[in-house]
Amino acid sequence: MVTAGGWLFLPDPEATELAGERLASELRPGDLLLLEGPLGAGKTTLIRGLVRGLGGDPGEVCSPTFILRETYAVAGPGGIRRLHHLDLYRLRGKKQSPWHELGLDELLDDPAAVTAVEWPDDLPPAGLAPRVLHLRLRWQGEGRELEAQWETVPCPSFSA
Repeated sequence: MVTAGGWLFLPDPEATELAGERLASELRPGDLLLLEGPLGAGKTTLIRGLVRGLGGDPGEVCSPTFILRETYAVAGPGGIRRLHHLDLYRLRGKKQSPWHELGLDELLDDPAAVTAVEWPDDLPPAGLAPRVLHLRLRWQGEGRELEAQWETVPCPSFSA
């Protein structure tokens, strides 16, 4: 169910994972996903669903907070073969740009991959990839809400 303002209510982690699975059909190689939300809001759970929707093993997905970056093998539409998953939480507020440390430029140049970044606060506001999907999660009662938006255009999967 889409709530007022284009937010999708997710009552539990299973619904969050299913939302990620549904979003996978919207993706193309080269896409950049920026995941925002408080700690524990379900960002990694959403990635688990994306991996499942792209034909990968969701059991391999874990939060890369301490290792900063993981890559999952997938078999998605349009030739997507990898999902790069970065978690920049520990790099927030550093003076040096974190995307250079992690090789984000090289990941975004991967012609067979989608890149998902948790805690993208310190990334430049635009120009990283031709297609950028903003995924915002927030707490709502016992569940969560998700907003998915392509740069300035609402994501078709969640249109009312």
